This record gives sequence, C-alpha cells and structure tokens, in this order.
Amino acid sequence: MTPRVFIDCFPENVARYPADVAVVAIDVIRATTTAATAVQLGRRCYPVPSIEAALPIAAKLDQPVLVGELGGNMPYGFDITNSPAEISSRRDIWRPMILLSSSGTQLVHNAATSRAHTYVACLRNVSATIEHLAGRHTQVAIIGAGTRGEFRDEDQFCCARIAAGLAARGYAMGNAEAGESIARWDGASDDAWVGSNSVEYLRRTNQLRDLDFILAHLDDLDMVFMMANGEVVAQLAATAPSAREHAGTEPAVVA
Repeated sequence: MTPRVFIDCFPENVARYPADVAVVAIDVIRATTTAATAVQLGRRCYPVPSIEAALPIAAKLDQPVLVGELGGNMPYGFDITNSPAEISSRRDIWRPMILLSSSGTQLVHNAATSRAHTYVACLRNVSATIEHLAGRHTQVAIIGAGTRGEFRDEDQFCCARIAAGLAARGYAMGNAEAGESIARWDGASDDAWVGSNSVEYLRRTNQLRDLDFILAHLDDLDMVFMMANGEVVAQLAATAPSAREHAGTEPAVVA
C-alpha cells in the first residue's frame, strides 16, 4: 500500500479522517509554537478546547500557569496570552501550563480524543516531524488550525513543508489540497508567509515579539511532540523504520 499524505484545515475537519490516520496539528501563530517551546524547556503542557475544560485540569495541578486567548483576548484570570516568546522567558518551568486558543487547541483536542497518534508541530520542528512520521504511518493528515474561516499562510506553509518532506520519501498525495499547497510554497523562502493576516494581527496588537521569536527559531528542534493522556510530550527525533517494519509501537517518551 502506497503511503498517503493529506493537507486540511480547521478543527472540525479532523472528523474526515478515520482513527487510524495520524494527525499532525499545526497552529504556527501561536498555539503549537507555544506548546513546543514550553515542553522543550521542560514545562508540562495541557492543551484544552475551552475554559470549561481547563478548570478541572487546573484543580488537579500544582500552581498551573494559565496561558491563552479566545478571539484574540486573554481570558479573565489567565496569566499570559498565547505567546511563545513570553513562555520562553519565564523561569517557573516547574509550573505546568494549561494552554487555550481560539482554534489551535481545539484542533489538538479533537484529534487526540479520536485517535491513537496525534502530533503537535510548528516551524521549529519541521525536519524532525518528517523524519519521525516517514515509514511509521501509512496515512498522515496534516491539519492547520485556521482562523476566522481562513487557512492562514503560516499554517499552510508549515503543512506544505512537512507534506513535501513526506512526498520526497514516497508518500502520494491523499487529496488535492496536499498537491496544491506543496506547489504553492515550493521554493519559497522561509519567511514567505509573513504577509499573512495572523502577522498583521500581531503587528496591530504590538505582539511582533512572537513573530521575531518564530523567525529566529526555524527548524531548530530535533524533537517530536505528541499527545499522550491529554498532555503534550516530547521525544528525540530518529529515523523511522520502513512501513513494512512498523509494528504499532512508538519509542519511549523523553521525560
């Protein structure tokens, strides 16, 4: 069976894919970048789909940091907005993080509750994600979070980069969106997406520090992030076995 890669967008579209399809959740600006940054530094991270879902989790954790936004606004009682730059500068790494965003954490939640393999990726770990996925999963859906009904350029760019890497390793296009996105961004510079509406939002709200952080940390992590029991966990990237050798197991998680 020829392995296939799909590209899609929006949390609700996770339902298009059977449970045996691995999902890679992408929200470059900013949920998956914030999650990857926190976990890479040693902080525990729990993405949640809503404030209501956050409360019982927070009650079980020791002094959690509440991080996030809804509709661009930080919810009442939260500590910081959904900022990879700000989470990277905090020194209270021992405090677990509850992460909420308008669409990114909903995407992660929808995927993680319906399948065994949900990955969290961003522009910090494109190569690591490609190397880990290739050969481990015969079907991979790379899904952008989307914002206000739009498949944002930064997410499409990241999805296309990962899909192109898998295509180079023998994966066929699973849908038209995959081929179109790869073609659109083929040969594009690493910052070709900075004209997106998401970047304009950061500019308008004086949060360009996050854009600077993302551009300064392109593909700098040799780590793969995945969901396990409601938490984002990390492992070092490694070259995957061939699809024929895949026995349904995953390497041990790095503590």
